[in-house]
Formats: sequence, structure tokens, C-alpha cells
Amino acid sequence: MKILLLEDDLEIGAWVRDGLTRSGHVTDWVQDGREALVAATSSAYDLLILDRMTPGLDGLSVLRAIRAAKNSVPVLLLTALGDVDDRVEGLHAGADDYLPKPFAFSELDARVAALGRRHADLPRADETTLVAGDIQLDLLKQRCLRQGILIDLNPKEFRLLETFVRSDGRVLTRTMLLEKVWDMNFDPTTSVVETHVSRLRSKIEKPFGDTVIKTRRGAGYVFEPVS
Repeated sequence: MKILLLEDDLEIGAWVRDGLTRSGHVTDWVQDGREALVAATSSAYDLLILDRMTPGLDGLSVLRAIRAAKNSVPVLLLTALGDVDDRVEGLHAGADDYLPKPFAFSELDARVAALGRRHADLPRADETTLVAGDIQLDLLKQRCLRQGILIDLNPKEFRLLETFVRSDGRVLTRTMLLEKVWDMNFDPTTSVVETHVSRLRSKIEKPFGDTVIKTRRGAGYVFEPVS
């Protein structure tokens, strides 16, 4: 991804930039909030990483200006302000994720990857229909058809099936589905994925006598549509 990093601490900024580069990203690093706002509004980025407390213009103000301009680029806030109220303020301002300092780079790297996956899965402005084998999803009306038969799905079931359709044959782990469908970090105690997959299977597989969502034991699920 192409990433814009706003961080005025030279040591932390160099550390984050170098780590992101090693992970394969192209990272533009700036130390001033006004410079970050100019860069974010004049170039196309896949992700912005903004420190909240920066000179010129603080990261929260940069975020608000970007959202006011109807720019939906994913934003991760970094800050030493780790109180709940500070995190809530950042999320209400339009942040997609929030990571308090100090942090391990491995966690930052994982959050960057998760935000990248979610953004890549968003439908394009001109995309209204997804088709996989004999399954058709109308993204505008949130309707599912299989073999021309309307399948009654609730919003989470529809989002889950959409995620499978977009997976292009890749294995989707339980953690990936929690991130994509429920915006949850890994929770070893929840059975929400298994419950919803079971319900979805009962609606799109059982009436047709076949299997399109296949379990890979120890790995996750694979979607294999029927032509």
C-alpha cells in the first residue's frame, strides 16, 4: 500500500517508516500536520497513519479536515493519549482504528494489514452486482439469488456471503471473518463465526443439496461456487 505517516518524533517516525518499508509498503513520512493535510488532499493514499499531537496542525484536526472533504481513506491514529475518552473522540472524528503509544510494531503491522483488507473489500462506486457460479448478490438492494431463487438473508449473513464471494478461492480464517464482517479483533471465546456460517449454509446449501462453503480443518473456510 501507499501510506502517509504523520509523526513528529524523529526516532519513532524512522522506526515506523522503516518497518512499513520492510513489510512492502511505500511510505511518505512528514512531521508537520499542515504538510500532512496538503499531502493527503493532493495525492492518493491507501492509508493514513496520524499522530494526534503534532506541530502546525494536530492529527485529529487533519483527520477532521479530510473527512469534511468527503475523503474516505482509512485512517489509523497513533497517540500517547490512551484514555477511553480520547479513543472515542478519535473514532467519532472518523478514524478507522486507534493505537495508543507505546506499541509493538508487530501490532501496528497487523492493524495496517487489516485496514488494507477491509478497504480492498469495499465495493467500487460502479459496482452493484457480484456473481459467483449460480449465486448473485445485488449490493444495492442487499438481495441474494441462487439459481434465480430469492434467499432471505439478514444483514450479517449477507455481509458474510459477500466476503466469501469476494475471497476468490482463498482460505478465510476465523480471525479474518471477525475483522471483515464484525470489525472485531480476535476473541477465542466467541462462536459468532461458526453460528453465522451454519445459518448461512442452511439457507444457501441445504435447499440445493450441495456445499459451497467448505471447512478446512485447522485453517478456516473456502468458498467454492457451483457453476
